[in-house]
Amino acid sequence: MLFIIDTDRQLKRELTPLNVWSLAFGCVIGWSAYIMPGTIFLPNAGPLGTLAAMELATVVMLIIAYNYSYMIKKFPMTGGESIYAKTAFGEIHGFLCAWFLSLSYLAVIPLNATALNLIMRAVFGDAFKFGFHYTVAGYDVWFGEMLLAISALAVFMLVSSWGVIFTGKLQTFLVFVLLGGVIIIAGAAFFSPDASSSNLHPMFHPVTPNFTKGIAAQIIAVFVTGPQSFVGFDTVPQLMEESKFHPDKVKVIMDTSIVCGASVYLVLTLIACSVIPYVYHHSWLSYIADLPNQSGTAGIATLNAARIVMGKTGLAVITASVIAAMLTGIIGFYTATSRLLFSMARDGMIPKWFCYINKNGVPSHAGLFCGIVSGMICLLGRAVMGWVFDMASIGAAIGFAYTSIAAAKYAWKEKRADILIFGVLGFILSLGIAMVILVPIPGLNVSLGHESYILLCAWVVLGILFYAVRRIWGGGYK
Repeated sequence: MLFIIDTDRQLKRELTPLNVWSLAFGCVIGWSAYIMPGTIFLPNAGPLGTLAAMELATVVMLIIAYNYSYMIKKFPMTGGESIYAKTAFGEIHGFLCAWFLSLSYLAVIPLNATALNLIMRAVFGDAFKFGFHYTVAGYDVWFGEMLLAISALAVFMLVSSWGVIFTGKLQTFLVFVLLGGVIIIAGAAFFSPDASSSNLHPMFHPVTPNFTKGIAAQIIAVFVTGPQSFVGFDTVPQLMEESKFHPDKVKVIMDTSIVCGASVYLVLTLIACSVIPYVYHHSWLSYIADLPNQSGTAGIATLNAARIVMGKTGLAVITASVIAAMLTGIIGFYTATSRLLFSMARDGMIPKWFCYINKNGVPSHAGLFCGIVSGMICLLGRAVMGWVFDMASIGAAIGFAYTSIAAAKYAWKEKRADILIFGVLGFILSLGIAMVILVPIPGLNVSLGHESYILLCAWVVLGILFYAVRRIWGGGYK
């Protein structure tokens, strides 16, 4: 065997294609899909710019997914990208890929958990602002809101320990709630007199003295959010040892999760800019610009649109959809992160303690670690989590790059021209996205902030130290 596990228990093959698709799609569409239309997409590129950027990002992700499907067929095991990197280029590359990928996955868990607080604030006001509070980087952290977020994490830690089949069924149910809410609101907006295609103009954000991005820059500004917007389809490799179907099906699973995810992003963006309060004179431009000055549901374009076209019923429907999206993000990334840590321990990268599997076939020690770390991050507040999430997008790009170049290497040996082309192209595109995020480019303003750069450097240094210590005192790697 390639791996040795210090327990007789094994991961259980119980997930169906629908379960795996739901876990992947639930990771792609989190709470941010309902927020980004009013905070990133429209302010940076307008309706048509967002459409062009999302279509371009979808094509890029489908290219990368093609490489994933090839590598999953060769190595259908938990660990995914880190295994591809190790087998193709050696243990250092395997550790590097796993180190950054674990950050990319783990950062999303507390972000979704604390997003519950944002929705509770928007819908119920200050209901959870009770107990003591403190401020971190300008963000007020309240005991009641942290209790809500950490309680959600605790519940799903418990649920996940019952077995992957229960997790898969719960995720599938929540995904249908998510999609059902989006479809209902979209249908209501289509037939509502409060929605109008004329509200979509201007199609791009006009160039002004305060906004100097041209059309190309606007599209790029939204396109580079791809690793953040679509990260989640790549969790499929982490579930392969718990899936009871042939790896040939993973391409369809990943492709449809990407396409459906892009469709939800675009539908929510169209809803946000086609349903506008009359006071803004049918201009999404003035409406979106004024969103930061609004409070409650009026400050979230998608929720406000649902309230306008369907009243309290619409608000209830979209709120249920948002909460379902947050929960699917927590469940999906919690599952993927615990499996990645399990694989890293099995491969000797981190202590064997993470290899423990409970009687239900779940790596419960790895899950416990994810829950505790996520809970601790929640205590730092949304501002700090935003910095972590921004730099974690680099982790996703690194995973994409390693998978693509590993696919190209194996394709070269096997004389597979199609995989070789897609592998090289996926590698170049992944590196390009990473460079745009890392290197400040005049006129784009999409690179990491100073705080994220500092955290990224700290994570690099910590990884170097951890690797060195494990090599010297931890018995090395297999």
